[in-house]
Amino acid sequence: MSDVKIDFGSEAWRVVAPGGRQKAVERAGKRVRLVEFGTEFVEPDWCLKGHVGYVLEGHLELEFEDRAERFGPGDGFVIRPGGVEKHKARAVGSTARMLLIEDVESRRPA
Repeated sequence: MSDVKIDFGSEAWRVVAPGGRQKAVERAGKRVRLVEFGTEFVEPDWCLKGHVGYVLEGHLELEFEDRAERFGPGDGFVIRPGGVEKHKARAVGSTARMLLIEDVESRRPA
């Protein structure tokens, strides 16, 4: 197994919510996720995490407290963590597929 290559084709999809699924790999303090949201996906709460993302297919809308922005194939985005740019995501029109990269939260022993 390569420590560099991420073979999403060999990873299983995991349902994260109705209408949402992902394939996730963690390496070197980063989480890389291939994510799909269908039109039935609804985020019940604001997401406070930071993301670097790239839309591969479909159209995505990110709702912020003061605005909403739409993204399509080839668009990228950077969302700052800690609630500075809290947001909710939804697919527009059909399934939105994107690649997300996030810092892995440090886990302290209990």
